[in-house]
Amino acid sequence: MGQIVRRSQATRTPKRLFQRYARIAGEHVATGAMRGRDLGGSILQGSGSYVAGLVGLRGLRLALNTSVAVLVLSLPFAATAASRASSAPATLTATAYTATDAARAQTAARGAISGSRSPVTVAAEGARPIQEVTIHDGDTLATMANYYDVSAEAIAFASGISDASTLHIGEKLVIPPAEGALYTVTDTDTVESVASRFKVDPSVIMSYNRLYFEPEHFAPGQLIFVRGAALPSLRYASASAQILAGPRQQNASNARIGSLSWPVAGVITQYFWSGHTGVDLAAPYGTGIGASDDGVVSATGWVAVGGIRVCVDHASGLTTCYYHTSAVYVSVGQQVSRGQIIAAIGLTGVTTGPHVHWECKRGEQFLNCLGV
Repeated sequence: MGQIVRRSQATRTPKRLFQRYARIAGEHVATGAMRGRDLGGSILQGSGSYVAGLVGLRGLRLALNTSVAVLVLSLPFAATAASRASSAPATLTATAYTATDAARAQTAARGAISGSRSPVTVAAEGARPIQEVTIHDGDTLATMANYYDVSAEAIAFASGISDASTLHIGEKLVIPPAEGALYTVTDTDTVESVASRFKVDPSVIMSYNRLYFEPEHFAPGQLIFVRGAALPSLRYASASAQILAGPRQQNASNARIGSLSWPVAGVITQYFWSGHTGVDLAAPYGTGIGASDDGVVSATGWVAVGGIRVCVDHASGLTTCYYHTSAVYVSVGQQVSRGQIIAAIGLTGVTTGPHVHWECKRGEQFLNCLGV
């Protein structure tokens, strides 16, 4: 009865000591985790309160809503980028431009095109086609130039004409796409030499004819367009020669033919009287103004009130002037024939509508043009 019994659970062994210390360490870790969670919650709550205090509750909601909206809007872009990354690049096919309004002068063959390039050319905005028109009764080189909004020199150069007196009804005229020179490239030409000939910058030729991208268009035999080119002046071989067989064309002579012809088939809006030195004839803007008789151009250019004007000296000391024009097609010293288009109806100077102020003088005395 007096024997002492030793209990195994009370015996200190290394195993039991390790278990005890592991349990104590686990309790400390759990306690620290709970304290950290409480601290994080406090920090989050404090930072939210701080931000809410700075921008207010509405501002915080706005920021959250904005973030969500940005995220939603970015999703399609992300999907597109992923799709592109996972698929092969698509082959691009140019759309053929089949309209006749070509981007540049291209009546001649283009020549060989590299197999690695697309033969399709996109038309430039604002470009007009090269046109071929037939001269009819009543047409003149000047009226055609006025109608197509280019100079007579541009049409003459494009048509290979150096003397306007050799043209006749039924002939063909080539109308360039704009003011400039239609030019066929030769074997010895370079962009710089052509630019020098027409007094333009080489970039003008390169840009309009797309030579930066298609240099093969500047090949011998190719037709190019030089915009704004300096063109040779148009020559009239003789005053007696017919210009374009238009109406009221008469043979020039030293003596006046007779009563003056009206410069334009317009409507008289004001007659000649003591307070008005000429006759006003209204007509649509741009209508050609014909010389009232044979003579020599004595003055052109801008004057006060009258705007752009042209004056012609006739036989017997008579001078006719045409005011408010939009353009003048002749130069001082040039001989003109009765009915030849010398200017166009305009609105320059002091005027209330498109018309020509037709004025006649002999010496310093104004005359009524309708009675001369």
